[in-house]
Amino acid sequence: MTAATRIDPTGTQIHLRREGTGGEVTAHIAQVGAALRGLSVGGVDIVTRYDAGSPTPFGSGIVLAPWPNRIRDGKWNDNGTERQLDLTEVALNNAIHGLLRYTPYEIDASEDTVTLNATIFPQHGWPYTLRTSVTYTLTDDGVQVTHAVENVGEGDAPVALGTHPFFCIGGVETADLTLTLPATTVFEVDERLLPTAEVPVSGEWDLRGGARVGDLDLDTGFGKLERDADGRARSSITAPDGRRVTMWQDENWDYIQAFNTDKYPGHDVALAIEPMTAPTDAFNSGQDLRRLAPGEQWTATWGVAYSA
Repeated sequence: MTAATRIDPTGTQIHLRREGTGGEVTAHIAQVGAALRGLSVGGVDIVTRYDAGSPTPFGSGIVLAPWPNRIRDGKWNDNGTERQLDLTEVALNNAIHGLLRYTPYEIDASEDTVTLNATIFPQHGWPYTLRTSVTYTLTDDGVQVTHAVENVGEGDAPVALGTHPFFCIGGVETADLTLTLPATTVFEVDERLLPTAEVPVSGEWDLRGGARVGDLDLDTGFGKLERDADGRARSSITAPDGRRVTMWQDENWDYIQAFNTDKYPGHDVALAIEPMTAPTDAFNSGQDLRRLAPGEQWTATWGVAYSA
């Protein structure tokens, strides 16, 4: 088995490669946002690509920390102190997707693994210091991704994690894929896509039996995931010929944001399945929001596997 890592001379793209049981596994990682911007197994793309050197469309592949998704009005109550974050979703008056979206990470690469490191420093509406990392390790059929967070500042820092991968199966229209999610609840939202209630899935929102992507209109949060005997929750997209991409989440991730769009560059339809450790607006609801004490560390892992 061979493995190789290559970093572009500019340092903006990392290319990983190894031989797997189903052929060569390759991944492309962007330095900015630590984004997973390409993944293929045996020559089949399973992560939706975008042009190198361009901003990530719709946050494609980026790490979401110290919160995923939206915070209403960018305001949150920090143990009695109201904080005001910068508004990064101006159209809906929200703060969205954390504080690392446009951050260039430091790179530590070896063979078929790369670790990207970034520090979240105090800034508008955020008084804490977190050291973060994300490690991509190629497997025989995809990739394993491990996130680590350490509070290296003062005070108990609130933390939730997410990531924003877009998935596909090369040679198949994404609209014709079947999406299956293991969620037992769905979040009802207002006109600003902020949650108003968490309710049991039913009808079109019960995706445990699968539904065609082209028949769905998604920017939707799901929760309370059903898990397999190994403790992992598994979502999947399946092609008409039976090929499948499976995204798994360990016990730290109990939420998913599913999103499809017809505006992703170069694709008629694109689909994101976003693992999250807490739901939208968790800084206000407190739902599954962690507080890390000074010196405390936390790790959470997810991954992707392809089967023909």
